[in-house]
Amino acid sequence: MQPKIKAKARCADGEVGSISKVIVDPLSLEISHVVVREGNGVDRQVPIAQVQEIPHEEEIILRGSLEEFRACPVLDRDAYVTHHDVEIAHLEDRLHVEPGEILVPYPRLEQGMPRRSFFMNMTHAIGTLIALPLAFPVLKYLMKPMYKPFDNSWFSVGNVRKIKKENIGYQFKFTRGFKEAFMPEQQIEKNIWVVKATPEVQKAVYGGKDKKFYDHKGDMVWVNKAKAPYIGFSGKCPHLGCGYKWRRTKNFPDGVFLCPCHLSIYDEAGKVLDGPAPRPLDVLPMQVNAAGEVQIIDVEYKAGVKGQIRLL
Repeated sequence: MQPKIKAKARCADGEVGSISKVIVDPLSLEISHVVVREGNGVDRQVPIAQVQEIPHEEEIILRGSLEEFRACPVLDRDAYVTHHDVEIAHLEDRLHVEPGEILVPYPRLEQGMPRRSFFMNMTHAIGTLIALPLAFPVLKYLMKPMYKPFDNSWFSVGNVRKIKKENIGYQFKFTRGFKEAFMPEQQIEKNIWVVKATPEVQKAVYGGKDKKFYDHKGDMVWVNKAKAPYIGFSGKCPHLGCGYKWRRTKNFPDGVFLCPCHLSIYDEAGKVLDGPAPRPLDVLPMQVNAAGEVQIIDVEYKAGVKGQIRLL
């Protein structure tokens, strides 16, 4: 049973307050803490392990005394985003706390690789090396389209007239054809994000130098000028390739790029502020003509690695 928001919270010494929020682990989708608001308006963060019993949805019983309850830390609201700011699949199927506010912690940057992951990846790598000489000729035949040169065609995605403010992310959607292996060509919907950049943001992105883009042969196909007023970012998060959004939060009232999958956070220059993303947002080859029409080369890079490895 899960308590309702506003349910009374009691300990051995009597009533201590009411539940105002719950904190959820974004991976397990389980409640990790309940937030109990005292009569003076102070919110305290109580670990779920300290909840002794939930007699019914209108009441919870906490372990210990009032003194132990008040030893629980005061909620640092700035350390969390609400479920309205991020999208976690099936969370509503697991939690039934409406009406109320579900909090999800901002991520800490991942520190190293667990031993289990290391050995699992090593095993996979060894198996791949053993099988590669036998499998390569067959795979190359079946997946011939993957070996064709990169598509450096220009795609029109919209007009910069929709961009009214500087250093704010604006999304442009477009459709392109895509062929995988021997399957028929399909039309897929994609998106990019464009920022009308101030000189400070231009410098943060380009470091004062033009950015060059190359084809599969190493020949240069385009140059983004370091002082170009508009900067385009791939619509895929460099962590695992999820789509991300521009969101305003309490800590970032003007907004940041926020990935709902694992809560990677990027500023308007694409720099990683927090989360597991291994690199900044990927800048796209982009040009804007005199009429304001935006054209891009739809470049994609491998997700989950620090360096840019072009795939498309």
